[in-house]
Amino acid sequence: MTEKPIRRVVTGHNDKGQAIIQEDGIVPRIQRIGGDIGPMFYEVWNTRATPAPIDPSSGEPPEEGIILAPPKNGTRIRVLDIPPDDDSFAEMTAEQAKAHFAEIGAADASSFEGKESRHAHMHRTETVDYGIVLEGELVLIMDEGETTVGPGDIIVQRGTNHGWANRTDKNCRIAFILIDGKFSEELQD
Repeated sequence: MTEKPIRRVVTGHNDKGQAIIQEDGIVPRIQRIGGDIGPMFYEVWNTRATPAPIDPSSGEPPEEGIILAPPKNGTRIRVLDIPPDDDSFAEMTAEQAKAHFAEIGAADASSFEGKESRHAHMHRTETVDYGIVLEGELVLIMDEGETTVGPGDIIVQRGTNHGWANRTDKNCRIAFILIDGKFSEELQD
């Protein structure tokens, strides 16, 4: 199934300081992570500082590949198409889960420890993430408890261990805004 592409419109300023549409097109970085059963990542934009510099017409700071976390002191916005969970998740090993996250520079984010874990893609990052469900349905799985989210629901993910399960027969599209964070002393590993 082909998903609708993600359009990115970037604004800027011309040489007179007037607001302009600087860029309008499909996001430039798109990649499926985890083979045929993995989510499709649509990387929209990142920033590298807080406050974010605003100049007349620079583009997105360059990056190689897809990276899970935002840059240090920065932000990231992406859209994910998450397919229905695959039966192979039940047989996944901790090494396979780490390899999945290693594809996006985050092997250490994986917290999957085999059958004792609640989902094969359980993970934790030192970020605050805003997740906005655009289409479909997901189950947000925590160490204790879970909840189902659907179109229009917004999740505020505060550096907690979690996983996303798609227990339906359709893809789910969700937008994430990730903000670099810092664990308080009692939450540091």
